[in-house]
Amino acid sequence: MLRRPTLDGLRRQSYHILAVTTVRTKSASAIELSYGHAGQGTPLVLLHGLGGSRNDWALQLPAWLPHFHLVAIDLRGHGSSPKPAGPYRMCLLAEDVASLLYRLDAWPAHILGLSLGGAVAQQLALDQPQLVRSLVLVNTAPRFVSDSWRYRLMGLQRVASAYLMNMNAVAAQVAQKLFPLDEQAALRKETCARLAANDPNAYKACLWAVARFDIRASLSRIECPVLVIAGDRDTVLPMEPKRLLAERVANGQLKVIADSGHATPIDQPTAFNEAVLAFLTQIDTPALN
Repeated sequence: MLRRPTLDGLRRQSYHILAVTTVRTKSASAIELSYGHAGQGTPLVLLHGLGGSRNDWALQLPAWLPHFHLVAIDLRGHGSSPKPAGPYRMCLLAEDVASLLYRLDAWPAHILGLSLGGAVAQQLALDQPQLVRSLVLVNTAPRFVSDSWRYRLMGLQRVASAYLMNMNAVAAQVAQKLFPLDEQAALRKETCARLAANDPNAYKACLWAVARFDIRASLSRIECPVLVIAGDRDTVLPMEPKRLLAERVANGQLKVIADSGHATPIDQPTAFNEAVLAFLTQIDTPALN
């Protein structure tokens, strides 16, 4: 029986292909972001979720590198990027990304974001649509505060945990929710270690940026092609706001990945990689006359 490689193992095998550096952005309020990039062709920008980093895409790099210029970014407050004092706002996180793309001349780009990264991607498409060729929005929403009391209570518990517990305890709690199955023990352990390394103040600042985010009234202004990807057993975000997201943008579609939770790029990488590649290839392939 073949064993599935661990995330860290794949990162050691594949992530060395990315040249990592920082860049000073042109905006006074934006900051130097740490990022990695490699490959040629249309830029594909990868934006991680809350508490993640550019290293989260180890399972995607081998599949996508032959087709795109990959740019994997550490968002403000994450990874090797600076962690200035808050408050953070989604428009500020998007401004950081925009300034980097201008400096790299990596636009218009396909922008792919998971959860928090998906919110940054939506904000970027609203604020600077000229930078965005398409959006791939993974287990994210135009508003994270749910109308469901069950999910609203879960959100309040997560905020309370960030203030009442240390990052080791927060990481263990989040990792258990992302990877609850017995056979996911290795992924759960690795994720817990990576989340625990986050700066607690920056983590809380990003958590509040997520809580304040609400662009439902502006979704119709997003006119680029949009693929919304949803894990069918995501217990962090309900399906309803993902469906709303796909329906209200001008050119959206929803793809549900079976047997997948909130961390779809990690728990179902093959199905995820294929869905993204099919969507982006269709956009980049000129129509035949």
